[in-house]
Amino acid sequence: MAHVAVREEMALGEPTLVEGLPGVGLVGKIAADHLVESFGMTHYADLRCSGLPQVAVYRAEEGRVQAPVRLYADADRELVVLQSDVPVSPTTAEEFAGCVTGWLADNGVTPVYLSGLPAEKDENPPELFGVSTGDGDTLLDEHGIVPPRETGLVGGPTGALLHEAERQGVGGVGLVVEADKQFPDPEAARVLLEHGIGPVAGVDVETDTLVDQAEEIRQARERLARRMQQADLEESSQAQTLRGFQ
Repeated sequence: MAHVAVREEMALGEPTLVEGLPGVGLVGKIAADHLVESFGMTHYADLRCSGLPQVAVYRAEEGRVQAPVRLYADADRELVVLQSDVPVSPTTAEEFAGCVTGWLADNGVTPVYLSGLPAEKDENPPELFGVSTGDGDTLLDEHGIVPPRETGLVGGPTGALLHEAERQGVGGVGLVVEADKQFPDPEAARVLLEHGIGPVAGVDVETDTLVDQAEEIRQARERLARRMQQADLEESSQAQTLRGFQ
């Protein structure tokens, strides 16, 4: 049965959830991992949603295995982070989105979904824009996060999550940032954290180490990036413009 298996009870109130599924530039995963590590967040729950790969994750210098998709929490900051070490198959994205969104709705959680928009890299900072579900547009307006300049869509499991949140009337936001379409992009993740996640979730997170460790992060994420490239395009959470359909 699909459910969220709580490992450690915590008084969370009505927290914000930051989703960190792998996608273009691995921006969501890099940002989510950085939050978990920077705040020393507690392993709160495991996702046991139908369709998730039945694999066991282990860490260097640690012997105990973990579920591939987990929730970490910080009760003081009213923050929950979805950390994933595996892509979600497009054939099971609907079930996965229903599992996650049902838990969000039942627990009064405001989701922040993250996606990269494939772009050519240049010297300018990556552009960030926001979309919303339910009454999430008030959050975007409150923090001055601009809407997209072009019509587009968010695909992959993150797109499924946004679709399901809208269907169930869950108020949330989707943050989309320009990102390297081929390699992990710590700079785009920094923009997400400083100008999107931080203001919306009401947290202050340092990003100097994220930029300083850009090369280390690139190397650590290269293997996952290659696996993502080998998977179907729909397996990767990403945004894309729809110029031909306007």
